[in-house]
Amino acid sequence: MRGEVKASATVDWMFRARGEADFVHIYSYDGEASSIIDERFQDRMEWHGSRNTYDLQDASVDLLNVTFNDSGVYRCVFNRVLSYEYYEFSTTATKLVQLSVVAKATRGTASIVSEVMMYVTIIGLQLWLLVEMIYCYRKISAAGEEALRASAAEYLAIASEGKDNCAGVQLAE
Repeated sequence: MRGEVKASATVDWMFRARGEADFVHIYSYDGEASSIIDERFQDRMEWHGSRNTYDLQDASVDLLNVTFNDSGVYRCVFNRVLSYEYYEFSTTATKLVQLSVVAKATRGTASIVSEVMMYVTIIGLQLWLLVEMIYCYRKISAAGEEALRASAAEYLAIASEGKDNCAGVQLAE
């Protein structure tokens, strides 16, 4: 999208059901209004692309209340016209989307493996944290006992030293 070049675009969606040979035009959008052309999609298709512009950049649609009959190939035809002062350049892009409707969503193998690995990682990290906590507790406990012994010996030395001074002071009086 370039601001210095005026552009406009239209989007047309086509549908080819399984077993059919031709595409059927089902939806059209021109930047102002949308129209659902095929009655099978009436009240079930919503524009979800670019809004409030004639220079469309996104041609997304939402298909609501999907049924098994919606399985097939969807074709999006994007027509864009760039308007220069003395020339108009037209380009068309086409994308195909394959839709397969299933009764119940199935999880892929990668999804299951990644979920299992997530739980294994969480459990492994919790065990590692527990081992670290025990290690640190033992180290702090051993250092604490040693500090208590050194503190007790220092306390006794200060106390006996203070007692001698107190006795000496009393005698002097």
